[in-house]
Amino acid sequence: MRLRQGLKVVALFEAGKGLLVLLAGFGLLGLLHRDLQHIAEQLVRLSHLNPASHYPRIFIDMAARITDQRLWVMAGMAFVYALVRLVEGYGLWRGRRWAEWFAAVAGGIYVPMELSALWAHPTAVRGLALVANTVVVIVMLWSLWRSRGAGAS
Repeated sequence: MRLRQGLKVVALFEAGKGLLVLLAGFGLLGLLHRDLQHIAEQLVRLSHLNPASHYPRIFIDMAARITDQRLWVMAGMAFVYALVRLVEGYGLWRGRRWAEWFAAVAGGIYVPMELSALWAHPTAVRGLALVANTVVVIVMLWSLWRSRGAGAS
């Protein structure tokens, strides 16, 4: 029973990531045909940062180089990622073995990258991301191990 609840929690976690990235994709589309350099300058000023200092200047310069085509590409990538996460969440919620394999492999791919990032620049967010993905991988491997004799669904 606990394992099934763990799968449901992971399903909600993955679907939540998908929904968050989906919202970000729509946000990117909302920036089409807008003066991104001006928006970046306003954000820097609202943050009480000096627009001439190093990092705010990098941010403003990057915003000036973003084209509508790049926004479409980034939004498209966000929508594909969101779709994958939502399908994964659905599969986990429905107890599909393919979704357990997918979640174990996908989460396992991120763990070494998160370890490296945490080692290079430790932050609470990086630590939480590492813990969350490690828990997902453990739950998925535990579920796959427990159901190894039950056959695929």
